[in-house]
Amino acid sequence: MKKKSYSYIGVSFIILIFGIWAVPKIVAKFQKSDLDTIGPVPEFALTDQNGKKISNKDYLGKVYVVEFFFSTCPTICPKMNQNMLTLQDAYYGNPKFGVASITINPEHDTPQVLKEHADKLGVKHYNWHFLTGERDYIFNLAKEFKLYAGKNPNVPGGFEHSGMFALIDKEGNIRSRKDSYGNPILYYDGLEEPGVKAIKEDIKKLLEE
Repeated sequence: MKKKSYSYIGVSFIILIFGIWAVPKIVAKFQKSDLDTIGPVPEFALTDQNGKKISNKDYLGKVYVVEFFFSTCPTICPKMNQNMLTLQDAYYGNPKFGVASITINPEHDTPQVLKEHADKLGVKHYNWHFLTGERDYIFNLAKEFKLYAGKNPNVPGGFEHSGMFALIDKEGNIRSRKDSYGNPILYYDGLEEPGVKAIKEDIKKLLEE
């Protein structure tokens, strides 16, 4: 009887030790990262390159990047698109990753035009939606994001816009890292390598939350 009692106590002790060791690992996997929460993403509902209605609710449960662009942009958009392709390649095949590329020239950028543009770029990720709609609606959406977009006949292409990327978490919140002074950067530079490297790293953090 004594041997059985000692054996039971020994097994219980081992389970207790391993249980204590395992709990922090489980908690760590689901804890929030060090990224700041800026606020909820503005609600939107637009049409993608396949003619499908897509809203911010379709991205819930996914980490995604938002950009404003237009397909005939002769200046910063090609660079933004290439950098977004880098993010696609990094997270290709991950169903929890997505991209929302919103055109600011919807009169030209119809679903068919955006489909051709996506195919030409080499877009493969099924959660990368090129979105179009009514121009005033899109310009107001850009204002809600606080990412500048506007029509300007005096600039190449006739439109001007921010070259920044917005990072959204699985719960629909805009997130960002802090600068060297401890202030949130809000958005990521979609044109330069340091900004793309930073958002690539932070996408990984959010996917692990």
